[in-house]
Amino acid sequence: MEYSAWKNAKSKKELIQFLLYNLPMERLPEYLKRGIIDTEKTKTVRHILKENCLNTVCEAARCPNKSECYNKNTATFLIMGSNCTRNCRFCNITCAKPEPLNPEEPSKIADAVLKLGLKYAVITSVTRDDLNDGGANHFAQVIKEIKKLTPNVKTEVLTPDFQGNHNAIDTVIKAHPDVFNHNIETVPSLYKKARPQAIYSRSVEFLEYIKKNSNIFTKTGLMVGLGETKDELISVFEDLARTKCDIVTIGQYIAPTKQHLPVAKYYEPAEYDELSTIAKKIGIKHTFFSPLTRSSYKAYEVFQEN
Repeated sequence: MEYSAWKNAKSKKELIQFLLYNLPMERLPEYLKRGIIDTEKTKTVRHILKENCLNTVCEAARCPNKSECYNKNTATFLIMGSNCTRNCRFCNITCAKPEPLNPEEPSKIADAVLKLGLKYAVITSVTRDDLNDGGANHFAQVIKEIKKLTPNVKTEVLTPDFQGNHNAIDTVIKAHPDVFNHNIETVPSLYKKARPQAIYSRSVEFLEYIKKNSNIFTKTGLMVGLGETKDELISVFEDLARTKCDIVTIGQYIAPTKQHLPVAKYYEPAEYDELSTIAKKIGIKHTFFSPLTRSSYKAYEVFQEN
C-alpha cells in the first residue's frame, strides 16, 4: 500500500497490512539508509515500465537502491509474473498462484531497453517450478528480442536453479547472455531456514555447469546478516572458487517486514573489505562487497571491470 492506500484504508485489516509491509521494521544503521530520489528521470523510468506493463525486482523486492538506479535510467526487469512458486523467508516477492506467461513480454522488455537507452540490461525472474523448463525458454526469448532490437546492448540474466535441469540451463546458454548469474544467497547451514525449497550443492553445481559448457561470465550473490559465521562464508568462497565463478557480490540482509527472517547482525563497512580480501586470496576474480550491494546493483560497472 502507498500513502494514499493507508489514508483510504476501509478496515482494520487494511491498516494492519499497511503497518506490516510499509513501516520500518527496525532502526537501521546510518550507512544503510537511503533517501528517496524523485526526478524527471525516475518519473520517466516508471512511465516506461508502466507503459509496457513490466515488473521490476526493484519494486517487488523493495530494493533500497531503487531510486538511485531509476535516477540513472536503469532497472532490473522481473519476468514471468510477480508470483513465485517458492517461499524463501528473506524475500518480499509473493508466493501466490503464478500467472500464465505473457508471450509479448520479451518484445516489451526489448522495447523498454531501447526507450531507456540502456547499454546493459539485467533480467531476473520469479521461480517457476510449475513450468517444465522452469522458464528457461522465456529467458532465452527475452535475450533474443533485446539483441534483435538493440544488438549492442549487453545482457545479464539472474535465473532460478531450474531444479538442476541441464537442458534448461543449456537453453539459456545458447541465447548467450554476457553474464549468467545464479545466486547462492546464503551458507548451507541456513538453507533449511531461509530457502527450504533450494539445495546448496545444486546451486554450486549450476554455476560449475555454466562455466564448463560455455565461455560466459558467471556471477553469484550472497546476503550476510542471517546468522552465518565467517568460517562458513570462507567455505562458500572456496566452493565458488572451485567453480571458477567470475563475480561474487555480498550485501547486508534487511528484513522486508516483521513476517520475514529477522536480522541476526549488521555488518560494519570494514567487514566487507575484510571479506573481499579473503575471497580474492581464495581465488575469486572479482568481488563487489558492501552494505547496500544487491545482485544487480551497478551490474554494468562491475561487468566493465572484468
